[in-house]
Amino acid sequence: MDPFCLKKLNEERRARRAAILLTDIGDGRDRVIRQGDPVAGALGHAVRTAFLSGRSGIADVDGRTFFLNVHLPPPRLVVIGAVHISQALAPMAKVAGYDTEIIDPRTAFATQERFPDVVLHAEWPQDVLEARPLDPYTGVAAVTHDPKIDDPALAAALTSGCFYVGALGSRKTHAKRVERLKLLGLADEQISRISAPIGLDIGAASPAEIAVAIIAEVVKTFRARELQPLQQLDRTA
Repeated sequence: MDPFCLKKLNEERRARRAAILLTDIGDGRDRVIRQGDPVAGALGHAVRTAFLSGRSGIADVDGRTFFLNVHLPPPRLVVIGAVHISQALAPMAKVAGYDTEIIDPRTAFATQERFPDVVLHAEWPQDVLEARPLDPYTGVAAVTHDPKIDDPALAAALTSGCFYVGALGSRKTHAKRVERLKLLGLADEQISRISAPIGLDIGAASPAEIAVAIIAEVVKTFRARELQPLQQLDRTA
């Protein structure tokens, strides 16, 4: 691999940005393509498909053969609220393969005793997320029931392209949340991305059951993010 390409790939990894190392099998030349970089024609279709599926592979384009080595950031779940639901959700998310962290400024709740082996931030979400920005490979679950804590995190998630945004609360509670988010400058289209009440509708009642519903919805949303655009690409190819 070209040392310049390796340096560029490492930069993208550190920034949690998706990239592809594209190698021309014929002459051995390679280059790094970041997600969103313009690539025209059939090769562009292959690149977009690879980004969406996350799968590396061979593409034959116009008589040339390319290998697309896909590098995607590991999926991350940021949980807003160190509550009982979070205590069940964090280990489930870890088993499902999600890097998980919990944010809650309430130091009585955000303790290592309650959340062993979890990245924990006993700070306000806006402060944490300024230092650790959200991105399209991050899901956000807001479960505190406290607008002062949940709303800034939801606003950040909706403006960062997070693949999943969910919030605890009844439809009545969510209606009030919608009005608050509008006052923060969020558009209806952005706000409509919030899953509320949070989680798949499986009749969950206990904190553990609600956690099951949340992680199931997170996984479903992340996988649908791959399949739906791929179907659209196939129709427009």
